Amino acid sequence: MRLFGQTFTSGIIARLRGVVAAEPDVSRSALSRRLCDWLDWRGAHGRVQEVSGRKALVELARCGLIELPPVRGCPPRGCPAAADQPWEAPCFSGPLDAVVPVALVAVDDAALAALWQRMLATYHPLGGGRLCGAQQRYLIHSPVVGWLGALAFSAAAWQVAARDQWIGWDAYARRANLPRVVANSRFLLLPTIQVPNLGSHVLGLAAARVVADWPARYGVTPLLLETYVDERHYAGTVYRAANWQRLGVTAGRGRQDRAVGAKGLYVLPLAADWQAPLCTRPPRRLAPVYPDAAASWAEQEFGQVDFPDGRLRPRLLRLAQAFGDQPTAPIPQALQGDAGQTKAAYRFFHHPHVDLPTLLQPHYATTLGRIAAESRVLVVQDTTSLNYDAHPATTGLGPINTRADGAQGLKLHDTLAFTPQGVPLGLVDIQVWARDPATLGQAQRRKERPIEEKESLRWLTSYRRTAALQAHCPATQLICIADREADLYELFQEAAPSPQRPDLLIRANATTQRRVAAGEELTPLWDHLATQPLAGTLSLAIPPRGGRPGRVAALDLRYAAIDLQPPQRLRTPALPLWAVYVVEPQPPPGQEAVEWLLLTTVPTHTREEACERLQWYAARWQIEVFHRTLKSGCRLEDRRLADTHSLQACLALDLVVAWRVMTLVKLGREVPEIPCTVFFAEAEWQALACYHHHTTTPPDTPSRLGEALRWVAKLGGFLGRNGDGHPGPTVVWRGLDALAFITATFRLFHPQLPAGP
Repeated sequence: MRLFGQTFTSGIIARLRGVVAAEPDVSRSALSRRLCDWLDWRGAHGRVQEVSGRKALVELARCGLIELPPVRGCPPRGCPAAADQPWEAPCFSGPLDAVVPVALVAVDDAALAALWQRMLATYHPLGGGRLCGAQQRYLIHSPVVGWLGALAFSAAAWQVAARDQWIGWDAYARRANLPRVVANSRFLLLPTIQVPNLGSHVLGLAAARVVADWPARYGVTPLLLETYVDERHYAGTVYRAANWQRLGVTAGRGRQDRAVGAKGLYVLPLAADWQAPLCTRPPRRLAPVYPDAAASWAEQEFGQVDFPDGRLRPRLLRLAQAFGDQPTAPIPQALQGDAGQTKAAYRFFHHPHVDLPTLLQPHYATTLGRIAAESRVLVVQDTTSLNYDAHPATTGLGPINTRADGAQGLKLHDTLAFTPQGVPLGLVDIQVWARDPATLGQAQRRKERPIEEKESLRWLTSYRRTAALQAHCPATQLICIADREADLYELFQEAAPSPQRPDLLIRANATTQRRVAAGEELTPLWDHLATQPLAGTLSLAIPPRGGRPGRVAALDLRYAAIDLQPPQRLRTPALPLWAVYVVEPQPPPGQEAVEWLLLTTVPTHTREEACERLQWYAARWQIEVFHRTLKSGCRLEDRRLADTHSLQACLALDLVVAWRVMTLVKLGREVPEIPCTVFFAEAEWQALACYHHHTTTPPDTPSRLGEALRWVAKLGGFLGRNGDGHPGPTVVWRGLDALAFITATFRLFHPQLPAGP
């Protein structure tokens, strides 16, 4: 569960319950402070967010997750009203020079607070009242006259259409940067003081003073001031004279008449470069999340999503569950033909708060949790094209090949984590973009352009995001693996500076014409490896591809340490690497010989280590299986959505569903003896068993995962004969579609089962 920007896991909730049970006399404030310590929940000033923590505790109690200790007393109500003690103001009339120097006195003790309250209660139409959130109050003083008035600053309004449109921030930037907008919530010049230009003079002093005082108190430097003027009674002349800008009016309150309570909105920037910091989204913090076995898979992978509007989260979980139940189904079919749910789904994908990075962030966190539990993880990245040429009404697409008038679609660069045995752990990075047709015909030679201006930058971006994971799991060896397209010298440079960064294993591209130092001369990389001593032969299983049958190839093996020379466009030192070279000396007739030259940052000193590097690279084939699962299983290219924003949001769900199907297939092969409850809900495995055994009586215990996987595969057309081997993703995703209907019917006859999502 996510509240106030913090994630409340089952472990945190269990600790709260334990404290309340063990210490019945604990106060809510003390419980909030402990909660803040557990979450490291602190504000910009470094102090724990006790008030926000208490609000979160109340919300958790309202949801029935915890039971709070009783309230010990009434909360403080601030200063008492002073209407019964009116304050007599001094009288003065004259020029501004007669009252200067005017000073702002911070209200920081009880006597000044009482004076401020009495003054506002006597002369201000809103009275002293309560101020919202963070606040700073001042009294206005002149050594000649005495007290001239009072003013206050407090937290800004959460959402104001005119202000938000003028700033240009989105909901995520607003939520993060709203503390840098401060509201002038009270401003009073005593009616008995008649001094021209005093108001604008005080506002100028206040703008400078709040910039100094607010950071000292709250650790945040304000960039913008706002205020609201009741224009039924005031013209806002003082604010205009102080260079405040009127943006419009607020919407007011009340459903019958939106104009009731509407006020003029005025703002004052406090810095020349105020807009860019306010519109900048904060970087997403990534920390490992360990899945809760008691939660549904959708809750595990998407439950920690961080939406500004919490109402979007239940919709996401329902859609994810529906997509997972029927991977191949179109959106209306996955939602059981419900017109209302289908319309809500399309609105969800088009919502401005719903984008691919936000949807995938919780999955990245759970992937990191699974990675941290392994000693070695292979991180494979690759690029594929998503062809939407059959959907000409979709806006925002671009060419997916080298011709501007060719097929239209999106480019997808995905990065997945696998165990060395090939079990998918989850997505690490996803990059999606539409090519600009204008860039395809650039006259400048491609090799002369810096890598920051090329699509090749995606390989470095993925590596950097993998490196960010490495900091959270230092005990895990991460090895980034990619095909020949990633043979970029800049990528090896990125991996070279620190041994704490992930390792690389890249297949060399013969067209790059790499050179290495051989004695005092420079030799082509391929020629140098061909002269190395033969380290033996080995057999490698080559999977079928593109109509080519699979086979076992006999390969000659060579390996060596090398000093890779930089290309001429770069003036950098050579990079020490290791190279592993295998070639098939006698390929079958009519087939191309297998030839791999792998470059790696992992030390390779023995034949066994060289063979291990080859096994790691062979695991790269799993990402090709993932692409086939995504396109043929999840039918991603058949999604009919209006624009690329909606397509990418839908893609986020399909990516996780495709990963889940691959995980089921691999776990069914690697650990078939574990209970099938690691993947199937109670109603699913009971319905599957009843359907397979042709019985109406559900079993008491779940079957093994390998057994349940074969039952699902048979629903998808798997025959299960002795020579058929293990079921693959194709029959599994077909079977999951059939299982969804079987489970729905099974629930009708077993209403005592937990309701589906």
